[in-house]
Amino acid sequence: MAHKTTDPAALFFPGRAWAGRLLRLFGWRIEFSGLPGRLGVIAVYPHTSNWDFPVGLLAKWALGLPVRFWAKDSLFRTPVLGPFMRRVGGIAVDRSAAHGLVGSTVQQMQVARHRSDWFWLALAPEGTRRPVAGWRSGFYRVALGAQVPLGVASLDYGRRVVRLTDFLTMTGDEAKDMARIAECLAGVRGFNPAAAGSVRLI
Repeated sequence: MAHKTTDPAALFFPGRAWAGRLLRLFGWRIEFSGLPGRLGVIAVYPHTSNWDFPVGLLAKWALGLPVRFWAKDSLFRTPVLGPFMRRVGGIAVDRSAAHGLVGSTVQQMQVARHRSDWFWLALAPEGTRRPVAGWRSGFYRVALGAQVPLGVASLDYGRRVVRLTDFLTMTGDEAKDMARIAECLAGVRGFNPAAAGSVRLI
């Protein structure tokens, strides 16, 4: 496993203490062993409830992680929610023109690498809370195209654990890579287990 690194300047959030306390108050704990570098993609699974966002956001704050995420552009259009979404790391996505999103994100990561900046992108590959047959491939194509580690994060409502301890290198062999990801997620249960998508690309 790659050596994990942290940067106190980048991993700072003034509300870390209260975010951690809130998670513990609701019965959650975090399993985390550090990031392997300044760049990467995090696949968050499963996504079956509106509760996933606040739990994930509190975990991000509690750990102080400099993580961004894609979100549908309609969330950014309101005067209150829009600024909040940007402040917490949201990147507006126009789903009707999403074909260029992977390429532009890869390019942004390459620029960040050149500047030694932090750029971690967290995505829910299922893309929706409704039952789906599998995962959308955007997370995979970004990690592969930018040649960055893929972190496998889980929101396990069965054990009340947010877990981010596994970081993988994508090989381009989709079946092999997805099988490794599935191994990391064995036994994880979402808020609505019946709505969780199969761990495979569609």
